[in-house]
Amino acid sequence: MDRIVEELIGIVGEANVLTTADDMAPYLTDWRGRYRGHARAVVRPAATAEVSAVLAACHAAAVPVVPQGGNTGLCGGATPSEAGVAVVLSLTRMNRIRSLDPDNNTVGVEAGCTLAALQEAAAAAERLFPLSLASEGSCTIGGNLSTNAGGVQVLRYGNTRELTLGLEVVLPDGRIWDGMRGLRKDNTGYDLKHLFIGAEGTLGVITAAVLKLFPAPRGFATAWAAVSDPAAAVRLLGRLRHHCGDRISAFELVGRPALDLVLKHIPGARDPFSAPTQWAVLIELSDSLEGEGLAETLAGALGAEMEAGLVLDAVVASSLGQAQALWALRENISEAQRIEGVSIKHDVSVPVSRIAEFLERADVSLKSQWPGVRIVAFGHIGDGNLHYNLSRSETDDNASFIARTEDVNRIVHDLVDALGGSISAEHGLGQLKRAEIRRYKSTVEMDMMEAIKNAFDPSRLMNPGKVL
Repeated sequence: MDRIVEELIGIVGEANVLTTADDMAPYLTDWRGRYRGHARAVVRPAATAEVSAVLAACHAAAVPVVPQGGNTGLCGGATPSEAGVAVVLSLTRMNRIRSLDPDNNTVGVEAGCTLAALQEAAAAAERLFPLSLASEGSCTIGGNLSTNAGGVQVLRYGNTRELTLGLEVVLPDGRIWDGMRGLRKDNTGYDLKHLFIGAEGTLGVITAAVLKLFPAPRGFATAWAAVSDPAAAVRLLGRLRHHCGDRISAFELVGRPALDLVLKHIPGARDPFSAPTQWAVLIELSDSLEGEGLAETLAGALGAEMEAGLVLDAVVASSLGQAQALWALRENISEAQRIEGVSIKHDVSVPVSRIAEFLERADVSLKSQWPGVRIVAFGHIGDGNLHYNLSRSETDDNASFIARTEDVNRIVHDLVDALGGSISAEHGLGQLKRAEIRRYKSTVEMDMMEAIKNAFDPSRLMNPGKVL
C-alpha cells in the first residue's frame, strides 16, 4: 500500500480513505463531465483537526491535495489531473451547523454543509441566508466560499464574499488559522479571509465560516414580464427600483432560446404567455413585513410600465405554486442545456449599463462568423452577470462548432474586456480559464497573485493546475 495512504488511514480511519476505482469515480469527474482525472486516494475527514493532520502529512510527503465540496463546480476546479498523484480531500462529512446567533444575525457552519441545509437552519430560526443557487441541494458552503458564488439574489444581498464575516482555514502545511469572528467591524490589519474566498482551494482549505443572516422575509411577489430587448430590461430594472425600492431581491433576464430548451426538456414546464416573446425578466420582491401588498405593488408597477410601453406583457404569481413554476423556468435552464448537449459556455459580467451593448455586439460578431449559431443568453441582469452559451442544434454541426471554442472565446472575451467586464463572474477559473485569464490581467496583477500563492504554498501542492 502507498505509504501516504497508510498514513491517511491512520488519521481518518480505513472507511474514509477510498482507493478503488469504483469508490473514487464520483470524485474524479466534474458535474459537466468535461474533466476526468485520477487520484491516489480520496480522503474524507470529519473534523478540522483531521484536515490539519491530512495536510501536514501530504505536505511532508510532497503530495498534492485537491479540496472538494459538493463537486458541482462548472470550471473543473475540484477535479484532479490525470497524473494520479494527488489526494482528493472531500469535506462533505464536515457538515455541522456549529452555532447560530439570532441576536448577532450570524451562523457558524462547517464547509461540508450543503447550502440548502444552511438555508433550512436559518429559516428554523426565522432568519434568511440569502445565497441561492440552482445546485443548492448539493453544493457546499466551502465550495461557495472558494468560488465566491453569486446566484440570483446578489442584486440585494451581494456575493458570498459580502455574506462572510469570518473563516477557519487549514494552511498547506497543516497549521490552523482560526478567524471565526462574527464582527461587522474589525480594523486590526489585513483582512485575511478575502484571500481565501474565491481562491478555489489554491491557498489553503476553508473548513468553517461565520456568515451573515437576515430577517426572514414574510412577504413575496413574483412576476414574469416580457420586454422587447435587453435595453428595455435594464430600463425596467431602474424603473422598478423607483417603484419598489430595495425590495427587489432578484431580476433575471431570459432569452427565448433559453426558455425554449426548458420547454423542450423539462417535464411540466409551460410558457407563461400564449404567444412567444423574445426576451423576458423574472422579478421577485421580498419584505420582512407580512401582507399581500407586495403583489399589488409589483402588479401596479408593471401595469404602469405596460402603459408606458416598456413592458409588453406580464403575469404576477397569485400562489406559491405559480411562483415556483416561474422560478423553475429560470432554474432549469442549465439542466436543459446539459440534456440538449455540449455548448460553449461563458460566465461573464459587464457593467449593467453595457449589458445591451454586449449582447448586440456579440450577437452580430458571432452570427456573421457562424450563421445559424444558437445563442442561449440568460442571467442575473441586476448585477451584470450573464451566462452566454453557444451551440448548433444539429449534432454533427455542433461538434465542428465546439472545435472552434478558442475562436469563439476570443470574440466573446475580447468584447467583455473592451466593455470593462470580467470573463468569470461567479464560476471561478478552475482549469477551464487558467490560461485564458492571462490575456486580460496585467503583468502586475498576475505577479501579485503569484506572490500570494508563493507565500502560502511555495511547494505548489494545493489544488495544482487551477487558477494559476
